[in-house]
Amino acid sequence: MALSTSQYSSFSSRVIIVAVAVLVVFTGTSSADPVRLYEGFYSKSCPKAFGTVKSVVQNAILKERRLGASLLRLFFHDCFVNGCDGSVLLDDTSSFTGEKTAGPNNRSLRGFEVVDKIKSAVEKECPGVVSCADILAIASRDSVVILGGPNWDVKLGRRDSRTASFSAANSGVIPPPSSTLQNLINRYRALGLSAKDLVALSGAHTIGLARCISFRDHIYNDTDIDSSFAKIRQEKCPRKTGSGDDNLAPLDLQTPTAFDNSYFKNLVKRKGLLHSDQQLYDGGSTDSLVETYSTDAEAFSCDFITAMIKMGDIKPLTGTKGEIRKNCRVIN
Repeated sequence: MALSTSQYSSFSSRVIIVAVAVLVVFTGTSSADPVRLYEGFYSKSCPKAFGTVKSVVQNAILKERRLGASLLRLFFHDCFVNGCDGSVLLDDTSSFTGEKTAGPNNRSLRGFEVVDKIKSAVEKECPGVVSCADILAIASRDSVVILGGPNWDVKLGRRDSRTASFSAANSGVIPPPSSTLQNLINRYRALGLSAKDLVALSGAHTIGLARCISFRDHIYNDTDIDSSFAKIRQEKCPRKTGSGDDNLAPLDLQTPTAFDNSYFKNLVKRKGLLHSDQQLYDGGSTDSLVETYSTDAEAFSCDFITAMIKMGDIKPLTGTKGEIRKNCRVIN
């Protein structure tokens, strides 16, 4: 049936209104969606990015195997404070006090010079393209692989923060080595990570060293520790505070420079170096996971990969947020 002129006009108006409403809905949804990280982010803009990062990381670890653990730890401490945005790499300025001198990081984080070398090499290949935040993500993966651990595809597309926060780094978001199991679970949960992610990510302590000041209380005062192991650690970590605070001990007594599941085997034997380590196997809800990982290296590797990818997704800056720093230590 044909429409009259007045009916056609009214019908057309309603169609236009509906169309505009639909357009608003779809436009709103599109603009609200965050820019996603994805594996091939630099495939066209910097195709040699992965190879360039890996080359520098390999050379660094060849000179000092401990640097693999140091680079991995940098990524952890970056992501836990306001997301994976490269903020941990910034030096202090007149505008802000950065994260490097905060309690969990001061005289503890290292590997900054390696990141500087990576950034310099990447800038020669593709200036102003690859973020420092993404460099940390790639370097941590490469460190794990070079030390014998699992490989995974790193999601990329992060941009760099233009500020850092001393107070945020000191707020407890990075769990201290004195943490209880519940405190660890709560801290990880606040970042969108599960108890399973907590245990898997803690497996990163299969490499690296810790300072006496971080495990002194555990080896002298705790009861959930093998007595012979405690005595070994006490030899280079005096009871008196201030004496030997910086003396180092391996987090994994068995294979401190190999990424494997020995860390969990140690926990089952009550040979976790940190109080927070042994809390994962001390009659609590995570005991079964520790036991599984101690006997099933493949299960640990799979869950570690999943957890690393999840951690790398914590509040990244994407799209037009932040910047791509030319120097990882300073904003542009």
